[in-house]
Amino acid sequence: MSSAIRIYPAKPKKVYVYATCLIDMFSPQSGLDAMKLLELAGVEIIYVPKQTCCGQPAYSSGYEDDAKTIALSQMALFSEPWPVVVLSGSCGGMMHHHYRRLFADSEHEQSVNQFCERVFELTEFLVQVCRIKLDDQGPATSVVLHTSCAARREMKVHITGRQLLGQLSQVELREQPYESECCGFGGTFSVRHPAISEAMVQDKTQYLTGTNADQLISADWGCLLNINGALEYQGKGLQGTHLATFLLNRLEGSNAQ
Repeated sequence: MSSAIRIYPAKPKKVYVYATCLIDMFSPQSGLDAMKLLELAGVEIIYVPKQTCCGQPAYSSGYEDDAKTIALSQMALFSEPWPVVVLSGSCGGMMHHHYRRLFADSEHEQSVNQFCERVFELTEFLVQVCRIKLDDQGPATSVVLHTSCAARREMKVHITGRQLLGQLSQVELREQPYESECCGFGGTFSVRHPAISEAMVQDKTQYLTGTNADQLISADWGCLLNINGALEYQGKGLQGTHLATFLLNRLEGSNAQ
């Protein structure tokens, strides 16, 4: 993983959007909302319909050859030199950091490193590249923010997510205890270790609901699937919303949850 301080470019005219397979399958509206946010920030969207998985499930399960095949197929779709804005910090971490490791000392190393430099997570891109300014049009509310452990560790999106929420004058951000702890999803982890995963999400939902926040926000749909499912099973009224949808609602004067 690269440890160098990132130097951010000037705002481009166009960007590719990498929606992620989870948003595509479970919450396409979140993807549409993210693209509208980017358009409001002043960039033109290029969406490549053939995009699929980033290869993270294969990579994290030890199938590096399969992960390489997937990675090469995905990178080939984004041939123009525009930034690739990823709607998940976990997938962003895979594409920005771990693609480098997969192809280190290979014939693809230079081209892969060039691609990785073009990969940005959504909140990172809005804050650091677009320098977006948000005008809150919604009513007073409180939120609790959850960031996936991979997104937090690899893309620092807990920082940029907070910065975006901090621009909203009518939104109170409440902090959960043990905020940095995993929700138990972990991709294939929740399948291989279901009992441990269940115990972890029980802790996470307890801390989230304990804030008494009106809304739960996250920029990672993998975590939201796990947490929302647990909250629904427990009969709790709280349900998580993707950060892009929440921000767009605030700009448009809606408080839809």
